[in-house]
Amino acid sequence: MSTYVYGIARSSHPSLPDKADGIGDPPRPVRVIRQGQLAALVSDAPDNLRPKRRDLLAHQNVLRQAGEAGSVLPLRFGGVSPDDETLAAVLAEREEHYLERLGALDGKVEYNVKASHDEESVLHRVLADDAELRSLAEANRAAGGGSHEQKIQLGERIAAAVQQREARDGDLVRATLEGVCEEASAGPQSVGWLANLSFLVNRERSADFVNAVDALRVDQPHLVLTVTGPLPPYSFVE
Repeated sequence: MSTYVYGIARSSHPSLPDKADGIGDPPRPVRVIRQGQLAALVSDAPDNLRPKRRDLLAHQNVLRQAGEAGSVLPLRFGGVSPDDETLAAVLAEREEHYLERLGALDGKVEYNVKASHDEESVLHRVLADDAELRSLAEANRAAGGGSHEQKIQLGERIAAAVQQREARDGDLVRATLEGVCEEASAGPQSVGWLANLSFLVNRERSADFVNAVDALRVDQPHLVLTVTGPLPPYSFVE
């Protein structure tokens, strides 16, 4: 049977959650494979593994329990080794690298911040910042909305201004929050977000990071900021 891998820690980790409920239905018990100075949290991999909600939560819960007492290199959901022996061989081969990464992540957690615009607020913001665009909008309004061509021209100008604002605000979010983190990493872009950023934060400064996000919300009310964390540092593990 193949081996499902949750994460990698030092073999001296004080309280790895051995016997915890892992993924699968019924849940596979978590066990620990030790090799040299490393230990891997694993369970038997179920057949036809799929990212079901229960299994995603089980994966996160195992890592959360392990991370409470020490540094853990988290694998994303779906990491499977052919068997325990193959995994032990990988731990032995890459021991120096994994130990270096564990040291780098000691006492740190990840926060993910996604930023978007409140459409009405950002419209007011771009008009307030651009006198020419504001005058064009006011002229159209005074003319009962303007001609079809004028409406298209105004719409294109506003869309371009909002797009430029998205780029500036994405840079602003990153620059502001980098002051209270150890590292920052850009995540995949998707429709609806002007920024998708992950921050590696010293656990003792978690409150400072959250407060910095709250202050940014107050200072830039046209921004909608969604914060997820603290998380295992998925984005800072190779």
